[in-house]
Amino acid sequence: MIALSREMVRAAAYGGALLGGGGGGSIEEGMCLGNLAVAVGRPRLVDLDELDDDALIVAVSAVGAPAAADQYIEPIHYVQALLLLLEHLDAPVAGLITSENGGLSSLNGWFQSAVTGIPVADAPCNGRAHPTGLMGSMGLDREMDYLSRQAAVGGNPDRNRHVCLYVESGLDSASQLVRQAAVRAGGVVAVARNPVTVAYVRENAAPGTLRQAIQVGKTLLEAENPVDAARSVCDLLSGELICRAMVENVALRTKDGFDIGLVELSGGYELTFWNEYMTLEHRGKRLATFPDLIATLSADEIRPLTSAEIRAGQEVLLIQAPKEQLRLGAGMRRPELLRIAEEAVGKEMVRYVFG
Repeated sequence: MIALSREMVRAAAYGGALLGGGGGGSIEEGMCLGNLAVAVGRPRLVDLDELDDDALIVAVSAVGAPAAADQYIEPIHYVQALLLLLEHLDAPVAGLITSENGGLSSLNGWFQSAVTGIPVADAPCNGRAHPTGLMGSMGLDREMDYLSRQAAVGGNPDRNRHVCLYVESGLDSASQLVRQAAVRAGGVVAVARNPVTVAYVRENAAPGTLRQAIQVGKTLLEAENPVDAARSVCDLLSGELICRAMVENVALRTKDGFDIGLVELSGGYELTFWNEYMTLEHRGKRLATFPDLIATLSADEIRPLTSAEIRAGQEVLLIQAPKEQLRLGAGMRRPELLRIAEEAVGKEMVRYVFG
């Protein structure tokens, strides 16, 4: 077990943002949450091997549309969601895991750890960011006798949008209710959910990927310029720097708690996104398909850019890394979950990923 430091905050935010593949929240939100954590307490990171197999783990996340204009979430909401869930559990919780890697997501759990003393376990539900709750559910929806327990808090009380929700249901129903709560709250809610054993997490999550995010962040931040940063990360992830290009057009809409859209780059490159980047094509030829990592970085500074931050007129570096080089959770191995993404972005995906 180690203490999480302020230096790790920045590395985790930058590395998480790149592994987010267009999603996973913003670097600023992640650094705010992480720096607050190390300021108010001693957040700790623990490996699964340090915990008993039958000990309980709880997942924490932010759910919603990153580009939503009315989103409102405070750090205390993350703690309130966790405490609300703990009230309904019969056994103590030994660790917290984030649902995914991302600029915010990789830091989720640190503030809760600082306040409650429960350590962060290095086993995100998924080693990259993903759009739906089922994709990060570690296959729990296939456990017919599993009762999902989820708590969600968020929204601005001054605008009468504050939401505090606890639900017990089947996993899909519970996840949809939380997504609806995010919409009612203005776009995003803090969530604590789905207690499971350490043994289950070991088999179905992505152990070691929080440390991987920190390593990716250090690699980015040690580079001398954006191009060197992109190349160094590609070397680390066995990826490829596809191009340096101008953003010519961005079409974005927020629907049902998701950001959905299209990014067109100079040179004939096109990306679709559903929070995260889903497809990358060059003049109609498919180059990468989620859960392959598709990421954009600023060409002006060392900084990954999410789909919510992309604007026409920016110059970006476009990289991709094959899914085989990522550490992915059980939710990434299921064709039926990708079919929902196909419908969202209007692109074939399943046959590119599963053959």
